[in-house]
Parts: sequence; C-alpha cells; structure tokens
Amino acid sequence: MTKDTAEAGKKGSRVDRLRTLWPELRALVAPRRGLLLLGLVLIAINRVAGLVLPASTRYVIDDVVGKRRVDLLLPLLGAVVGATALQAVTSFALTQTLSKAAQKLIADLRRRVQAHIGRLPVAFYDANKTGVLVSRIMSDVEGVRNLVGTGLVEFVGGLLAAAVALVLMLRISPAMTGLTLATSVTFAFVLFRAFATMRPIFRERAKIQGEVTGRLTESLGGVRVVKGYHAESREEAVFSGGVARLLENIMKTLTATSVLSLASTLLLGLVGAAVLYVGTRQILAGSLTVGGLFTYTMLLGFLIAPVFQVVAIGTQLTEALAGMERTQEILQERPEDVDPRRTVVLGRIHGRVAFEEVTFSYDGVREVLGGVSFRSEPGTATALVGPSGSGKSTIIGLIAAFHAPVRGLVTVDGVDLSTVRLDSYRRQLGVVLQDTFLFDGTIRENVAFSRPEAGDEDVLRACRLARVDEFAEQFEKGYETIVGERGVKLSGGQRQRVSIARAILADPRILILDEATSSLDSESEALIQEGLAHLMRGRTTFVIAHRLSTIRRAEQILVVEAGRVVERGTHGSLYAARGRYYDMYTRQHGVESNLFLAPGEGDKVPAAAEEEAKAERTGLANPLRLLGS
Repeated sequence: MTKDTAEAGKKGSRVDRLRTLWPELRALVAPRRGLLLLGLVLIAINRVAGLVLPASTRYVIDDVVGKRRVDLLLPLLGAVVGATALQAVTSFALTQTLSKAAQKLIADLRRRVQAHIGRLPVAFYDANKTGVLVSRIMSDVEGVRNLVGTGLVEFVGGLLAAAVALVLMLRISPAMTGLTLATSVTFAFVLFRAFATMRPIFRERAKIQGEVTGRLTESLGGVRVVKGYHAESREEAVFSGGVARLLENIMKTLTATSVLSLASTLLLGLVGAAVLYVGTRQILAGSLTVGGLFTYTMLLGFLIAPVFQVVAIGTQLTEALAGMERTQEILQERPEDVDPRRTVVLGRIHGRVAFEEVTFSYDGVREVLGGVSFRSEPGTATALVGPSGSGKSTIIGLIAAFHAPVRGLVTVDGVDLSTVRLDSYRRQLGVVLQDTFLFDGTIRENVAFSRPEAGDEDVLRACRLARVDEFAEQFEKGYETIVGERGVKLSGGQRQRVSIARAILADPRILILDEATSSLDSESEALIQEGLAHLMRGRTTFVIAHRLSTIRRAEQILVVEAGRVVERGTHGSLYAARGRYYDMYTRQHGVESNLFLAPGEGDKVPAAAEEEAKAERTGLANPLRLLGS
C-alpha cells in the first residue's frame, strides 16, 4: 500500500466516522434547538457589544482628542458602559442556560448508555471489563458539554465577532486586512489538519484510561486475594505501567497543543508587526489616521481571537468527538431483547423445559455442548453433576437464556426459547448462585431485589423460610443492617441465606440452584433445607452440585462430561448401574459410609439403591428433605 493510498484510507475512515456520528449528534442537538438558538442570539449580542469599545476608540482619538470635540466624550463613555453591562448580562444568561443544559444532557446520556449496557447480552460482559464499562458511562460522555454548552456557542460567537470586525477592518484598510486574512486562513488549515491527527490520540487515551480503571477496580475488589498472596507490589507495578502509558498519551496531546499555542502566538505577533509596519506607512502617506490604526489594532484581536479559541476549544471538541465515537460504539451494540425473532410473550408458564439436540460454542470454534437432549417436567428437580468444565454451567446459561444454541432447540412449555421476549420469561426465573452477589444496601433491600413491590410481610416470610431471621434479628439495626460491598459484612453462609430468601420472594416457576448450599456448614445447611424444600415445591428446579449427597432425591440426575450427557436417571438407578455416577459418588463418600453397610455387604448395594429409588417413586421420601442427605 502506498503512502498516498494509506492517507486516503485514513481520510475516508475519518469521513465515515463523522458520517456515522452525525445522526447521533443531530439527535442530541435537535431537542435543544431552542436553547442553542437562544445561546447564539445571546452570544451575538455579547460579541457585538464587545466591539463598541474598540470602535469608539477611533472617535475618541481622532475627534474628541484630535478635533477637541469634548461634547462627544460622554455619549461615547455611555455607549461603552452600556455595552459592557450588556456583555455582563448576556454572559451570565449564557452560563445559566447553556452550561446547565449541557450538564443535563450529560446526565441524560449517562442514563441512556447505562440503560443500554444493562440490556446487552452476557457475552458482551464476558468480553469487557467492568472498569472499562464504568469509564464508558461516566467519562466518555463528559465532552458532550462542549458540543451543546457554552464552548461551541462561544466559538461560533467568536466567528461572528470576527466577521463583523473583518468588515470594519476592510473599511479602515483593505491592504492590511488582506494580509491578515491570508495569514489566518493558512493557519486555520494547519489547525484543521492538526486536530484530525490528534483525535485518534484522544480515542487511545480513553481506551487506556478505561483499561487502567478496570484493573484498579479489580484490584480493589479483590483486595483480600491481593493481600493473601502478598501481591501488593505486583499490583502496584501493573497500575504504574498503565499510568505510564496514560501519561505518555497525555504528553503527546500536550506537545501538540503546546505547538499549536506557540504557532498561534507567533501568528499574532507576526500579523501585529505587519499591521504596524503597513499602518505606519499609511499614516505617513496620509491615507490612515492615528485613531484608525489604533482601532484597527484592537479589532485585530477580535479577528485573531477565534484562532486562539480553536486551540483551546478545538482540543476539547476533538476529545468530545472521540468520546462520542466510543459512546456510539456502545450504543450500536444490539440489546439481547432487540431481536426480530423474539416476539412471543409468555404468560404464566408451567415450567416444562426441554433440550433437543442442543449444540453450543462460545467462540464459534470449540463446541462446549454437543447434541444434549433431556426433558424436565413441571415441578421436578433435575440435577447436573460432572467434573469442572464439563458444560453444566453452560446448560444453566441456556436455560436462563443468557445464550442461544448454535444448533438444536431449548423450549419452555413447547415454545422455542430463542423466540421468547426475555422480560416475560425471566420474571418467572429464580437464580441462587454459588458466588452470591449482594448489593451495598440493607438486608431488606437485598432480599426485596427480586420483587421490589413486595410488602414487608412477604419479605419477612421469605427471610424466615431461608433462616435469615436467625442472624438478621441479632444485629442492632435488624433487617436495616448495611451488608457492605458484595455483602462483605456478612459471612458466606449468611450471604447464601439472603440469596435464597431473595429467590423465595421472587416466587419463580423455574428455579436454578448453583451450589446453593456450598457456603454453609452442615448445621446451617440442615436448617435451611426446609426453606429450600419450600422454594422447590411445585417448581421446575435445576441443581448444580459437587456434593453429590445433596441431590439424591432429585427426580432426574444428568451426568455431564465433555459437553455431553453420558448418564441419566435417579440416584438409585445410577448407583445400581455402577457407571460414572457410581464412581463419583463412591469416590466422595465411600460405599459403607453412604449406605450404612457393614463390611462384606457390598453385594447388597444395588438392592439397597433400588429400594431407595422405589421409595422416591412412591413418595415415601420426606418432602422437606428433598435435597437432604
């Protein structure tokens, strides 16, 4: 690729990005047209009023002083004072209208970006760090204030003042004005090219800042792990490296803006020197008065001022456009529910879930699931067991509609889940995860998160069933106790109980339990079995369990290995088959300790298991110990 071709490609890319940004910019500006128009009117009045002082100077020097026209002094002073007061009032009005409007726009845009990100699929979160997303929401939209606030309007006002000043300067001296204008246009072209070069640097800065913020967020969130492995120095080195990259980027922009500032100052000096030379020659020739030269010099400041504004505001606008590009990238991501196939609105479901030859891959290359088929009837419990990485969590993710199959179907009550509106489905879904997540609020708020409109009686009933009351009522503030970030002020078992209470309050039709009792000791686990049994009764439940003793009463156990279901059945039938499930179970518990067999009675295991299976089928098992050992 030649240099010219590369330059043309970059130019085309910039044009394409601006063309993509234009609808978004128009959408931002359109509702605020009235405010912007008012701002332009105010800035026009402000700038025209600012020209009164330099314009009056010519009359003061040539007429009041030169011709002794003292009668003109007071009217001229009155005009200057009135114009100054008008400038002050319009400046105040501009700040009150446009600056506040810009801040409201930033708030609206932040809400919009956050709402959009919140509706993106789980795969998007897997590919982006939390800190980067926070930066996108909070930082990238900041520059918008320069597009709608006083920055852009003041720049437009500066151009207007420059246009009026140009007319007045042409009347005073066309020769000097032609020289000044030629120099300014040349410098403006250089500025345009410079800012086009700087915008990618600002984009890179936002990217680096997001990465640094993301790593810092992770480091602070995982402070116990960092300290546990004495990794403070390593984290310091990683953060320092990120800060160094950010500093290098900022230095590039500072160098560029410094060069532009230097050039603009030189421009003003050179133009000023040229004006003094030409003006003095014209005064000596009698074609220009002293007052005319003085006024021309003052007007020159108004003509050159937009150049300095370009250096100051242009950098901000460049940064704003870079932030808008990154914001636009986020807003172009398609929310998971904005899918033309998702048109089916589910009413109250029964909870019949079926997988039909489901194949799934996260990256489109390696299959995580291959040909998985099973059916779970309403009100039954299906347990998923198998080694780590076998595909259990992926199956759960498909049931929760976090992902869609590459091939095959996942159906709920016979309806293809990929055609269902997710809001109508997920409000009937309850999830209790092994890694319990609590918000930094009160115990009551965390329990009520699943159903904010629930009354106090319903919340307290859920807490009693999950045994949350046993520790919550011991705190000084009871259910109003703040749990801290991620529930750090509670023990693992207490967090798990809050999570279970949250699921009980949701009253879901389909329930997912991912190692729901993994954080509990044996005594606590026994205490909340009743709550779990209540939660599971009449609901289609899916259980991931590594402690196989917790799923012996499930109606269906699926043994998953390498993305395939290799065994299925009840605990008794799978144990009697002496296959993979038998191997896993005996490895965990041992034959004798599990079935209470005396030494030498191993040959009775299948019969004992069959009796247990028969008891399950005939309903003799205690319903309150559905997950118990």
